[in-house]
Amino acid sequence: MTPTRFFSMILLSVLFISGDLAAQNMVISQSHENGIYHSGDPIYVKLFLSGKKTDSVTVSTRRNYSTSTTRQTLACKGDSLQIFSETAATTGSIIFDVTTKTDTMSLGLLVDPEKLGLSTKRPKDFEKFWKAEKKQLRALAFEIQSTPLNEITKGYSVFNMEINCTGPKPVRGYYAKPDNAKPGSLPIVLFVHAAGVSGNWCRSEPGNALRYAQMEKGAICFDLNAHGMLVAQPEAYYKDLEKNELYNYSQTGLEDRATVYFHGMYLRLMRTLDYLTQQPEWDGKRILVIGESQGGGQALAAAGLDPRVTAVVASVPAMCDWGKTINGSKGGWPNPFSTKNDQAKMLAAVPYYDAAHLLKGSKATIVTEIGLIDFTCSSESVYTAINQAGGEKIIYPVPFRAHQLAQMSAANRTFWDKNIGSAKENFIRDYLK
Repeated sequence: MTPTRFFSMILLSVLFISGDLAAQNMVISQSHENGIYHSGDPIYVKLFLSGKKTDSVTVSTRRNYSTSTTRQTLACKGDSLQIFSETAATTGSIIFDVTTKTDTMSLGLLVDPEKLGLSTKRPKDFEKFWKAEKKQLRALAFEIQSTPLNEITKGYSVFNMEINCTGPKPVRGYYAKPDNAKPGSLPIVLFVHAAGVSGNWCRSEPGNALRYAQMEKGAICFDLNAHGMLVAQPEAYYKDLEKNELYNYSQTGLEDRATVYFHGMYLRLMRTLDYLTQQPEWDGKRILVIGESQGGGQALAAAGLDPRVTAVVASVPAMCDWGKTINGSKGGWPNPFSTKNDQAKMLAAVPYYDAAHLLKGSKATIVTEIGLIDFTCSSESVYTAINQAGGEKIIYPVPFRAHQLAQMSAANRTFWDKNIGSAKENFIRDYLK
């Protein structure tokens, strides 16, 4: 069995969801603070109210991301109320939404997540398909367009870079490294982006590459945008892509494995890694891929596609076990099986790009944050994907995390910054020492 580390939400019971100053405060506490249970464990969920101004609460319970919920209204006679009691038995998730007259709060949990299994079959020619793609990619001689940026921090170089690729678009982004680094002295960091086109989180920035190049003893870093877009363009360029060429990109070409949008995205991932591993500064050992949401899915895909990848930090990752939607649960973003495309054709095409299939055999260390109330990248889909990998797994399940950090209360965000965000940052820094 591969080593897996789960981390508890220490002192979770002190966190509050607050409305305005006149509103009451709510706390939901559960018997396992990290939200992870195993068969036979007692599950208790309690509600605590401060400044009670209501006589009842409404509790909606959703199992395994079903579209149906169990809804009940409970009398609130004091400042605490047990809203759920059950012995854990069936593998899967439960999400609670608790509502009063003034406030709403959600909390999630999972039972036996390590037992969650694949929802689609891995194609018989899966390895053959990707082997052929890699062979074609590596037969292509490198053509590099590199423009150095001026006025960058002394001792570091940053380049606006384009690398040819077999996909429909070239690799584009920013490459940074320390000046005068000795051959064989530096790790590789590949930074990849969340979904979207025109948002600032979607675009490569010099600062992203420079940040990791400067971290600890230094690294060679590439900030890769997902779409092969030009960098440093006027806002209108990105808006036009979003409205036209890249409109609804994640759900295009789903009926043919050659046209699934992620085909080009994954080729650019591999091409970038091939370039970085040719740099004389690389230490020949460490390759770390970092991303959130779509970026987290790319990080997992990179670990599956390239055995040289030694670690990933994948936060609320997308592109995981898409087939769960077929089985009445919820697959990861972009949830292709919720579209109106031909399901049989999709079953023959999209599994080639599913992180749950790509991760089979990966030995990379996987650091992942999983939101237990995330309806974009469902907790079940993420666990299923990482269950397929064979390396060490460091897992941060977060019972109060939806997909966007902005959806957290101020108190929960403070807790997250101190205990989750900092833990991931510390892993990266330790890895790069």
